[in-house]
Amino acid sequence: MLLSLACVGGMIAGLPTIAYMGGFRLNQTPSEPLGLWRIVALQRPVEAGDLVFICPPPTASFEEARRRGYVRRGLCPGGFAPLIKTVAALPGQHIKIGANVTVDGTPLASSIVRASDGDGRAITPFKTGIVPLRNLFLHSSFASSYDSRYFGPVPDTGLLGLARPVLTFDP
Repeated sequence: MLLSLACVGGMIAGLPTIAYMGGFRLNQTPSEPLGLWRIVALQRPVEAGDLVFICPPPTASFEEARRRGYVRRGLCPGGFAPLIKTVAALPGQHIKIGANVTVDGTPLASSIVRASDGDGRAITPFKTGIVPLRNLFLHSSFASSYDSRYFGPVPDTGLLGLARPVLTFDP
């Protein structure tokens, strides 16, 4: 009986590892619906409009974002959790950041640029420019999302795959 309980306990304890190895992730931020998501391998070049999992680069700006609570701890380089964001622009596209974001002159929906975060702390928007080679400009339609409006394009080397909801809900 004790051996059976120990085996069942071991299997239950191993479920998070198995889920992680299977590409399952738990989203606890409101930028996308909360709940269980899965990383699906990308079998083609990334496209604008793709909803992706991506590891943020280990930079000083992301360290500050973690201190402020915009980014969570996780298993990406630098100890960050992967982000779930929509690819809004690809290399070579022109980004203009003013009151809103435009991509190649077309306004990006739900892209109001804020001067401060929810706690009243100043937040600096990214400067206008061209998305560099091997980088992606990321966006979330959630009004308070920390995305490329503020941190700029990120290297595509952090791309983990497409983000697919498994069991999610909007708060």
